[in-house]
Amino acid sequence: MALSGRVALVTGSTSGIGLGIARTLAASGAEIVLNGFGEHAEIERLRSEITAEFGVRVGFAAADIGKGEAVRAMIRDIEAAHGRLDILINNAGIQHVAPIEDFPVDRWDAILAINLSGAFHTIAAALPGMRARGWGRIVNVASAHGLVGSAHKAAYVAAKHGILGLTKVTALETANSGITANAICPGWVLTPLVERQLQDRAARHGTSVEAEKAEFVREKQPLEEFSTPEQIGALAAFLCSDAARTMTGTALPVDGGWTAR
Repeated sequence: MALSGRVALVTGSTSGIGLGIARTLAASGAEIVLNGFGEHAEIERLRSEITAEFGVRVGFAAADIGKGEAVRAMIRDIEAAHGRLDILINNAGIQHVAPIEDFPVDRWDAILAINLSGAFHTIAAALPGMRARGWGRIVNVASAHGLVGSAHKAAYVAAKHGILGLTKVTALETANSGITANAICPGWVLTPLVERQLQDRAARHGTSVEAEKAEFVREKQPLEEFSTPEQIGALAAFLCSDAARTMTGTALPVDGGWTAR
């Protein structure tokens, strides 16, 4: 229970990578604040399930990460309700795929607002309390696309490259304050959303899901294996631990060798 007594906000944590991180931090003893979209009943089920399994307090904040003032108000509300915010995991993100000349302006604006500006607002709002307490952990979930590009993903790649720059600046500004800032750069992660995409591909191509998994991963990764949300969560928990107290400003790929090429 290395994180017992700590309070963690994980944005975009009602499914996928964010939920995997939230569960792993809860297993380490942290109180959790979930954030994201979803049906009220499903969010309550997740909240109750994590509480029952790990014996920690679990809250929920419904703020839209694409709206700066709502994000800053969420941080204030968490500090008022929980007395502190020690761990900030910026995970929320959306995607749209199109050539640059056809990229819808509203999708560009939304992706930059949620994937990049949202992290700026959470960090800016959380830092004063972390500084006052002399301890904080900021983990930004970037992507292999924060290190390399892919065609038709202009907004996502730009935002994820921006997240790495924001991480480095945060690390420099918080050095020697007890606060660290690091980024995780996942490759392909087997989330429920990806699983549905693979099932659709298999049905469309008349193949098996296993065959589609291998083909999907092979397009980018030398290591033909998906990462899991729990593996990303384990790295996040390590970055929040005392063992990682001198790690800051880093970008850590978990990408099956994608960015080694």
